[in-house]
Amino acid sequence: MKLTEAIEKSLKKIGVTVSKPVLAVLCIVFGILVIVIPALLGIIVGIFLIIEGVLLLTEHMELQKQQPKQEVPPPQPPAPPTPPS
Repeated sequence: MKLTEAIEKSLKKIGVTVSKPVLAVLCIVFGILVIVIPALLGIIVGIFLIIEGVLLLTEHMELQKQQPKQEVPPPQPPAPPTPPS
């Protein structure tokens, strides 16, 4: 299983989808940078995770805006105690 497929499956489990072209371009760019400059691996992974996190949060907020808000009914007061018989 490819890394992108694993990420996509795990995100679908929580109801989030990521733009495949965005993920593909990021993977290609960061992969080339790691090959050219291996010392940047930690920094590149960190940047990649930050970008993915921002994309996830943005998409989540967009989905929240699209869903109609449901009003929560006020709590019902407890029933009065029944007199002992």
